[in-house]
Amino acid sequence: MFNPKTIRQDFPIFSQNPRGEKLVYLDSAATSQKPQVVLDAITKYYQTSNANVHRGVHQLSDRSTQVWDESRATIAKFFDANPEELIITRNTTEAINGVAYGWGDHNVQFGDIILTTLMEHHSNIVCWQELARRTGATVEYIEITKEGRLDQKSLAAKLSLPKVRLLALTHVSNTLGTLNPVAEIIVQARALQPDIRILIDAAQSAPHIPVSFAKLDVDFLVFSGHKMLGPMGIGGLLVRQSLLQSGEMRPWLFGGGMIAAVTKDATTFTDELSERFVAGTPDVASAVGLAAACAYLTKLHMSDVGQHDLELVLYALEKLSAIPELEIIGPQDFSESEVDRVGSVAFIYKGVHAHDVAQVLDSVGVAVRSGHHCTMPLHEQFGWVASVRASCNIYNTTADIDALVTGLAKVRQVFKV
Repeated sequence: MFNPKTIRQDFPIFSQNPRGEKLVYLDSAATSQKPQVVLDAITKYYQTSNANVHRGVHQLSDRSTQVWDESRATIAKFFDANPEELIITRNTTEAINGVAYGWGDHNVQFGDIILTTLMEHHSNIVCWQELARRTGATVEYIEITKEGRLDQKSLAAKLSLPKVRLLALTHVSNTLGTLNPVAEIIVQARALQPDIRILIDAAQSAPHIPVSFAKLDVDFLVFSGHKMLGPMGIGGLLVRQSLLQSGEMRPWLFGGGMIAAVTKDATTFTDELSERFVAGTPDVASAVGLAAACAYLTKLHMSDVGQHDLELVLYALEKLSAIPELEIIGPQDFSESEVDRVGSVAFIYKGVHAHDVAQVLDSVGVAVRSGHHCTMPLHEQFGWVASVRASCNIYNTTADIDALVTGLAKVRQVFKV
């Protein structure tokens, strides 16, 4: 049975109380905490298997290579993907850059349209702005409704434009918490633009709900390990295998380990898809840690993780909407059976800057995020100077939300609003 109180005991950081109070961590959308099994897996690798992969004939190198391959397989399986489709990166941002350079530079041309939305993280905007600058393409944006959802008329209109080459779309908004209906959007996009390529940013969905690369029928899917209980500095890019086999998706980082042969004048890359995109020594220990996180989440069952997330989001919306000083942002008008919100609840505290709210909350042991959350175009559209975001994970309980509400009462006392 899924029990967040028991789960919380698996995370060493919650045993600390330097100021005497319980740590209420509501900043998991920025980075999640790490269970002991992840920390142990990384330590065990360095203690027992540390050696460079694919380059040695000695036993330790063989062991390290085996661990690397097994970790890649575990991570790929978590996303219902083939291990050959997985390219290990440092994070979601590097994965999106990989698509921009490894695919975009060779396939996007002058006059093409790169379509994204106004709810995207900067990583899913800036990379395409730069690609457009290099190629002469244009970036177009799907509009957002006042409820925080994609505008369906804008979506249909933008997808009907000529020469839409790429749709880059977040699965879950890191600010609004909106769960986009990506399966339906993908069907619509392929019907209107048969040659389109589609990228899904799963950084905020992977920690909370089941994500199947195979079932989504997308070309690229990106994610970050540190948001899903894994270590910082590792993430992934899943690429449709046919794009790898055809060479439509090419390496964008170059060096040793990815080659079949090098002469003074040319290089031939290896035919092994799992190695073709590994330039130099990979971060094996972090891959081991991320694989341990995937195994941990799999054991909990992602359907149960998603149900727990749903309950917390609904509870947070109920409690926070009762505070008159707050303006909650993102979807709220839904039935419990059709909630299109995941992971977080963000809000504006009327008359108090978001950073001031966060500092007061920190003074009572409640950690939240304040600012633009790397979504400045979204904030600009709605005229928000900054917002406060409370985001949950498997170790949070309704008691954490209650502590947030109590902390917000102190904001009222301090600023007398």
